[in-house]
Amino acid sequence: MRQTTMAKANEGARQWYVVDGSGATLGRLATAVATILRGKHKPTFTPNVDCGDFVVVINADKIKVTGDQVHKKNYYSHSQYPGGLRVRSTALMREKYTVEWVEKAIQGMLPHTRLGNLQRKHLFVYVGSEHPHAAQKPEVLTLKG
Repeated sequence: MRQTTMAKANEGARQWYVVDGSGATLGRLATAVATILRGKHKPTFTPNVDCGDFVVVINADKIKVTGDQVHKKNYYSHSQYPGGLRVRSTALMREKYTVEWVEKAIQGMLPHTRLGNLQRKHLFVYVGSEHPHAAQKPEVLTLKG
């Protein structure tokens, strides 16, 4: 008889990955990074345990979007006060709020629970090609397509 193994919270070593965003499409990059953050690439994946790895995204300013999203897509947030709706276009988010733009795309693909909050803390996004995580010896993760 086979037995299903369930991972525990502190079981297994976490790895660090570096993803270069140069020329990558935002949605495809976000999907790949969210998979690594959740730990779905591991055979010991357990949905209710944080068994994912750390991801560092560099060159976030060189990420592209396809189609007419630059002009048509908007990002909405509300302050919960009357008249507190804030609308930002993709062009504005990409130009002025690059880190938040990439983080929002990736975090939208994570669970919206306490477990997702833990997994969000394992994501680091940087605009340039330098990052302060060289001491962790991250592996380069290449994206398909």
